[in-house]
Amino acid sequence: MVTPASGLSVLFIGGTGVISAAAADLAVARGHRLTVLNRGQSTLRAVPAAAEVLTVDVRDPAAVRSALGDRRFDVVVDFVAFTPEHVRADISQFAGRTGQYVFISSASAYQKPPAALPVRESTPLHNPFWQYSRDKAACEDVLMVAHREQGFPVTIIRPSHTYDRTQIALLGGWTDIHRMRTGQPVVVHGDGTSLWTLTHSTDFAKALVGLFGRSQAVGDSFTITSDEYLPWDAIYAEYARAAGAPAPTIVHVASDTMAAENPDWSGPLLGDRSHSVIFDNTKVTGLVPDFFCTTPVALGFREAIAWFDAHPQQQVVDDQLNATLDRLVAAHSTVSTHPNLEHP
Repeated sequence: MVTPASGLSVLFIGGTGVISAAAADLAVARGHRLTVLNRGQSTLRAVPAAAEVLTVDVRDPAAVRSALGDRRFDVVVDFVAFTPEHVRADISQFAGRTGQYVFISSASAYQKPPAALPVRESTPLHNPFWQYSRDKAACEDVLMVAHREQGFPVTIIRPSHTYDRTQIALLGGWTDIHRMRTGQPVVVHGDGTSLWTLTHSTDFAKALVGLFGRSQAVGDSFTITSDEYLPWDAIYAEYARAAGAPAPTIVHVASDTMAAENPDWSGPLLGDRSHSVIFDNTKVTGLVPDFFCTTPVALGFREAIAWFDAHPQQQVVDDQLNATLDRLVAAHSTVSTHPNLEHP
């Protein structure tokens, strides 16, 4: 355990997102001296009281330089870098001013469809279906070149689908919960049997914060996910249980058909969710041996439903999405409620 006297100076760029908020809480709890730099526009998740807050737009390099002055940090973590331009700006900003720069990439950048399971850090980065994933891979390329040529101290993190109590990890979000609670069919891609890994943000934070200050992690990449995986039909059934809804009536629709009906689904569905993903976390546990996940989806989903029930203003039912789902249900009328999904 790190004590306040031995804690690291840590800068989070972001700090109030699903992944970063839990990591901020844990970093402070472990005695690190945390500074959070963001625009101050998110109120859904609070910054820890012990953290220093700098309200700055990270896309304004001059403003960032002014806010940070000549300060140095043991660790800098950028949660909001999505393009090569973003990480080039970070390299310019933090070269020589941090002992470790942590880039939050994405496990969606791994080869799709995967040639073999489980997915490991050695799995190629190749996702022809989703620009977001290709941009993350391109960011990694820029950072590794900077590491090799300039000694830039990068550590690359690849999370998969990470959620917290403020998120419903279904394609339709709360709209899907509303449909299940009101007895309406829900749409699940493919035949519902592809395997998916969901990781609670508090579990992800254990591995991420555990890598802070680890010199062995510099110049390397790490997948951080749960070891629990479920087929999509079972994920919907778990949400129905958590929501106190009947066993879901599921309509299976081909992923290509769904993406054609709603182009916004194309990347997340064809480039990620429609493929079975099981991850090998051996590499990160080798450096963070106390990393293990303690929030199974059954517990995490109940926590999320309880949060939404306590915050009715967050229970947004998307009428346009509902109409799209209704069209898909009408066009694909083979409806099934699987016996193994029935509630006890």
